[in-house]
Amino acid sequence: MNYLLEIIGTAMNLMAYAIIARALSTWFPSARNNPLIIILYRITDPILIPLSRVIPRAGMFDFSPMVAVFGLFFLSWVFLNV
Repeated sequence: MNYLLEIIGTAMNLMAYAIIARALSTWFPSARNNPLIIILYRITDPILIPLSRVIPRAGMFDFSPMVAVFGLFFLSWVFLNV
């Protein structure tokens, strides 16, 4: 059972880093055609699209990636320290 919690916690950490990489990729508009960035978007969309519907944008800033990263890191910490 302890191994399962470690796997879940590690997966949440990896997803948080994937969301950070996606947020950084928006600084380079030409990178959207890169196959790795397309895969990154497909992996992170299931978390970010529902969050962006709930969290309103502040002008041109979308805070849903930041909320997702903090939430995933917190949940990862909970799973890894149980």
